[in-house]
Amino acid sequence: MKTQNVSRTILAAGAGAVLAATALLYVPELVGQGPPAPPGPAERATIAAHAGAQAALPDLAALITDREKWLRAHPDDDASWAALGAAYTERGTRIGDLRDYPRAEKALKRSLAERPAARGNVDAQLGLGALAGARGDWRSAKEWGERVRKAEPGRWPAYPVLIDAYNGLGDYEAAGKATEKLEELHAGAVARARASLTYRNRGWREDADAAALDAAALAETDADKAASLARLGDLAWERGEAAEALARYGAALRLVRDHGPSLAGRARALAGLDRPDEALRDWRAALARLPLPEYVLEAGELYEAMGLDGDARALYERLRTGTWVRAEVALGLLDADHGAPAAAVTRLRAEWARGHRSVAVADALGWALYRAGKPKEALEYAKRATDEGLRSASFAYHRGEIERALEQHGPARRHLAEALRINPRFSPLLAPRAAEAVAALGEPSDELPRELRPEKASGTAEKASRTTEKASGTTEKASGAETSSGAAEKDSGAEKASEAEKTSGAEAGGDGVPGEPRVPSGTP
Repeated sequence: MKTQNVSRTILAAGAGAVLAATALLYVPELVGQGPPAPPGPAERATIAAHAGAQAALPDLAALITDREKWLRAHPDDDASWAALGAAYTERGTRIGDLRDYPRAEKALKRSLAERPAARGNVDAQLGLGALAGARGDWRSAKEWGERVRKAEPGRWPAYPVLIDAYNGLGDYEAAGKATEKLEELHAGAVARARASLTYRNRGWREDADAAALDAAALAETDADKAASLARLGDLAWERGEAAEALARYGAALRLVRDHGPSLAGRARALAGLDRPDEALRDWRAALARLPLPEYVLEAGELYEAMGLDGDARALYERLRTGTWVRAEVALGLLDADHGAPAAAVTRLRAEWARGHRSVAVADALGWALYRAGKPKEALEYAKRATDEGLRSASFAYHRGEIERALEQHGPARRHLAEALRINPRFSPLLAPRAAEAVAALGEPSDELPRELRPEKASGTAEKASRTTEKASGTTEKASGAETSSGAAEKDSGAEKASEAEKTSGAEAGGDGVPGEPRVPSGTP
């Protein structure tokens, strides 16, 4: 399954941006030597880096050799140590050779030893930020990038480092702001490539494609243009346009015939076009050129879908036992789908606890929890992955299956169907399962839910009417009782008044005039 990590192509461009920061410094012996000769390999790498572009890999190797030789004679040159470290990082990222990362760290720390950060060694700090990002240590990458931004806010190579770090941490708002600042400071391909990534993460597909096309148009080297075309291929694949993706990857491979991301992308597109034998050929080439953990997983799942279980198991074992960087999502998905969901939950919870809260980690953790029998908790993470904005078929499929397990059939049907609308061939293993799940759920019922049915509503109204009538009768009865009570009191009061009048009249005399003295009868 294609994971949704920060693109390795994007990361390589970030390392190139760091080289750009030192482009005027790391071939000092070339300055002032008379009329310029045609540039050699190391000089071409210098020129590319100055533009923020990727150099051809042979030129990058020549630059590394040149700096190593220079530093043996000039070991106190802090700028060349920084440039060498940045070059090691870029090469390691682009060919997947982890041995370059310790070399990069040693060179960058040596640069800081020769000229500390307090004395303005920004290049080494930028290099350490790019190295941390290549290793997937997003917190450290963020710290180094923010130090440089604070010291020199106008230094544009700091922003690709920060954008990648914010994306890795799941802080997409900060990534968007950093992208805007990068575009204010720099108008090259690297800026448009980061803009494309930001738009993709927000779900703005047309804008992402337009920015990636701009990056391809602005590319200054074949390597840079191939990277941009591969990015366009990725975007087309994610939209479910396998034929368009195949054409874009083919264009990249015509420029750089062994371009690793394009070989992997073409393999993916060929599988989506029902050309599995050609897809396996390209997966083998991609893994030989750029052995990344997500590529190993995808190739293994294609073998499994084709019934080649032995080859699939061999690749899964390679993934489990290999030494990798930035492999937690791929390893988590491997364990979740292929026999060890509890281990996947443990691994991905640890990644989340590190602050690595990208949508890719949220999706993988949610899926692992579901596979481990915890769908209710899983849904929280699945929602976080899908609600951020990125339109991903695999994310939608995972959420739909989790909702189906919770018997939330309406949302489940919606998200499973959405996965197939986004890309009906998103995974050789999971896309058929998504189609089966949609069929099992069937079409939505024509009947309204019980609580909304007319007869139910009518019955509820009648019951309410009877309740009202009953209440009204009770009120009337109470009112009648009050009236009777008042009449009885009135009668009682009248009787008492009549009795009082009689008594008073008896006391006053025959005339019954109160207050007058009694006159004896017969008196004149």
